[in-house]
Amino acid sequence: MRKLIRNLLISVFVLYLALFGLTKVIRYPEPIAAIKLGLAPASKTPDLMPFHIIKSSPSNSSPLGLGLAESIDQVTWQGKNVPFTEFLSATQTNAFIVIRDGKITYEKYFNGHTQSTVLPSYSVAKTMTSLVIGQLIDEGKLSENDTFVKYLPKFEAGTSFDRVTIAQLLDMNSGIGVSDNYPAGPSGWGVAIAQMYATTDMNFFMGNNQKMREEPGTFPEYRSVNTQMLGLIIQKITGNKVADEFSNRVWKVVGAEYDATWNVDKVGGHEKAFCCFNATARDYARVGQALMTGSPAIASTAWSARLSTPVVKLDYGWGYGAQMWHPFAGINLMMGLHGQYIYQDKSRNTVIVKLSDMPTSSDGISDDIADVLREISEQN
Repeated sequence: MRKLIRNLLISVFVLYLALFGLTKVIRYPEPIAAIKLGLAPASKTPDLMPFHIIKSSPSNSSPLGLGLAESIDQVTWQGKNVPFTEFLSATQTNAFIVIRDGKITYEKYFNGHTQSTVLPSYSVAKTMTSLVIGQLIDEGKLSENDTFVKYLPKFEAGTSFDRVTIAQLLDMNSGIGVSDNYPAGPSGWGVAIAQMYATTDMNFFMGNNQKMREEPGTFPEYRSVNTQMLGLIIQKITGNKVADEFSNRVWKVVGAEYDATWNVDKVGGHEKAFCCFNATARDYARVGQALMTGSPAIASTAWSARLSTPVVKLDYGWGYGAQMWHPFAGINLMMGLHGQYIYQDKSRNTVIVKLSDMPTSSDGISDDIADVLREISEQN
């Protein structure tokens, strides 16, 4: 029996060493860390990868006032009138906030989370990245007509990749062949989007993922690699971490109450600009409120208009432009995988934040959730 156990332990150790060597070659976290990341619910991932801190300025925090509390009893969910609590449970909600006229009218937390819990936003990070890009354009440090390789010539490929512009990256129209579609389960970790999410070396990833699927500007499709390239441009132009630029340009300006984090390939490396922005629900709401009202100013009038104007149609037939979704006329939506939403209804002066732990397999019901958010926004 002792011999059997010893041989089993030796086999496990040899297997681990082989996996460790493989993860080093493909620039993944070491095997145990990679497994934890792959199995963890969305809300637990911020601390499973290295991150840079996005500093707030607590002494200048902008309080969110409390308005007249509203009751949300019933909603229309997937064609049925159901209790709101059933919708929240079915969509694995961690936090839900409604802000009307700048004041909180509804706020609930679930699953042990509180006002101070830092929760992931996944692709909401894309809009956060766009805010910094917009400011750099306003300052004349960048033009939408510029190509990516103008700023990062080390990635020149000698193909149509070299003609991809900032505007095409912003509008998901670059043609770069890194699809966001991946299968559930272990098999999904081998595809390019999963590699970009888990990588410990973003330069290595980009250097090996420049294949074009279409010519630039010919076929819009939601591809996270576009936003990652925008993040690399921010770092190149400013010489700073994206987290530091965002802190000074946005986070402190909106009066965020808590520090946020942005996951990176490695400390001192590159922010995963397409995802992996983590903050408290109220601080997400502050960004949505500032974007919707223009106060405090985190986007110029020109960039606010750019964010609010659909340029292409993507999933669900929704409009999209400058890293912002437009599910309905006049609505701006910041949206992320696993059920993260910052819904902005300017005509009703309403912002809704929903943060969730939905599985990847449920990604195709965002249109149903958006219908509920619209119903809540319009009910008062």
